[in-house]
Amino acid sequence: MRDFMQEIPLKGDRLESAVKHAAEQTRSCLEEFSGYFKYSHSTNLFYPKSENVEWTTGFWTGELWLMYELTGEAAFRRKALEHVPSFLLRILDRVDVNHHDMGFLYSPSCVAAYKLEGSEEGKRAALLAADNLVSRFQEKGQFIQAWGELGARDNYRLIIDCLLNVPLLFWATEVSGNGYYAEIGTRHIETSMKYILRQNDSTYHTYFFDPETGRPLRGITRQGYRDESVWARGEAWGIYGSILAFRYLHNEEYLDIFWRLLNFFLDHLPEDSIPYWDFDEELPRDEPRDTSAAAIAVCGMLEGARVLGEDDSRKLRDWAERLMGVLYRSAAVKDPSLSNGQLLHGTYARKSPFNPCNDRGVDECCLWGDYFYVEALRRLSGDWNPYW
Repeated sequence: MRDFMQEIPLKGDRLESAVKHAAEQTRSCLEEFSGYFKYSHSTNLFYPKSENVEWTTGFWTGELWLMYELTGEAAFRRKALEHVPSFLLRILDRVDVNHHDMGFLYSPSCVAAYKLEGSEEGKRAALLAADNLVSRFQEKGQFIQAWGELGARDNYRLIIDCLLNVPLLFWATEVSGNGYYAEIGTRHIETSMKYILRQNDSTYHTYFFDPETGRPLRGITRQGYRDESVWARGEAWGIYGSILAFRYLHNEEYLDIFWRLLNFFLDHLPEDSIPYWDFDEELPRDEPRDTSAAAIAVCGMLEGARVLGEDDSRKLRDWAERLMGVLYRSAAVKDPSLSNGQLLHGTYARKSPFNPCNDRGVDECCLWGDYFYVEALRRLSGDWNPYW
């Protein structure tokens, strides 16, 4: 039996308490971060202020939108709308956008602004971000290049995270009528699903191609423990990304991949159900955890519960409620004096002998972990029109 199945589900009064605590955490930050964004991760459990740079700022705006939906409080709406001009200016001036993370930046900020408020400024910004994303598509290999100079051999690769960026392209086709966006999103998904999944139902973090021929070369890690280990957050991106791919493309193969990745993830959770940052069995058990991976996986489960049939929906929701119960009990911040984040015990990056990382945001709050925890609360609280 999976240990988290013994947890009290997060529903009813317990869910209301979780939402109340989360709302207070967000509310307590509004004045401090007026005119600023939260940095990608906390330091000593408190987020520093940041300009609109890096790949994570959309998650702070997205948290504000989610809180507006959860509480109806005008202050959350007002602060979220104040961010939209910054995102438009960022894409117009090309500030730190030489990468694929346009979905992470613009779906929870500007797509949300358009869906919830009809913001034409948000729509324009998100469509320009979609243009930037499709500009990184490589015909040789049929994928969206993640980082770096386009066509450079040392960066001619995709990464699993991009499965959460391509929903921006399907939205762009929906609102513009231009099918090219969705075509590029579809081709990237097809390539990712073909090469990123291992036979044992785990995933590569990143996969390289030959820039001259497009031939697939090798899967490696950048943030996991080693090339053949399983970076927990990468597996979670795969869970959420595959069910989103199924929702958009109705390909039963992607549904099968969703179940395979999800079962691997759940079967490799430790006894306390908080994933280590990497599932490698050789890692010492005092290694850091990554609650953000669990929150992302929960959102994938709840998306599955939203789009699948009754029996699957009931099972996935029960699993999600119980894993969220674990997160609420053991990792959710319930006192703003202890942290200005939402979810403790995240890991941005962990150094290993086999990856190029330095320790960053280890055992801290991570902005995307906060966002996906709150997204899960929103999903559990009633019907939701996803930003993805």
